[in-house]
Amino acid sequence: MGDLKTGSRAPSDTLRTLERALGHQIRQMRRERDLSLSDLAGAAGLSLGMVSKIENGQISPSLSTINAVATALNVPITALFTTFEEKRDCSYVRAGQGVVIERRGTKAGHVYALLGAALGGDLVVEPYLITLEADAEAYTGFRHAGTELIYMLTGAVVYRHAGHDYPLRAGDALLFDSAALHGPAVLVETPMTYLSIIVYPRR
Repeated sequence: MGDLKTGSRAPSDTLRTLERALGHQIRQMRRERDLSLSDLAGAAGLSLGMVSKIENGQISPSLSTINAVATALNVPITALFTTFEEKRDCSYVRAGQGVVIERRGTKAGHVYALLGAALGGDLVVEPYLITLEADAEAYTGFRHAGTELIYMLTGAVVYRHAGHDYPLRAGDALLFDSAALHGPAVLVETPMTYLSIIVYPRR
């Protein structure tokens, strides 16, 4: 059976992560035993280049090769995988329980409910459910790092980005560089709600 596919074009990182974790564990155990690469290669009956590639996570070694390395290190084969743990962020927020926050630049009548938080990784993802209430005012001066996706749920707005206006109604989406000035320019139908998902590099 082939790899399961999703709509995303993002590459799978599972194998590469496993290879890196395996290589890191082997290197650490080798050093703890004061063995050189050559020593380990000789004891395992492998080439020096093969052991080097395994430690650097550059190849997916066969089970027999992994077993030979484990035997040479005098550890059970399972000990080589102890650093590999499938830890993946997951943030669960029930309906109506998003954390209402005051974002920098928040204006009156603009309510931001944070729907989740990514705890690690190279990217920060901030998903908001934004409500513009009946007394909300138009504001086009938002500007911040990253890329933003807006998906309209209810109501209607003319959204401005970098001097261009985009009419949005339920089901419409707008993806843009959020370093440019942006925000709702004309509140056509309030109250309105839309999803705003902001992604930017973690510093």
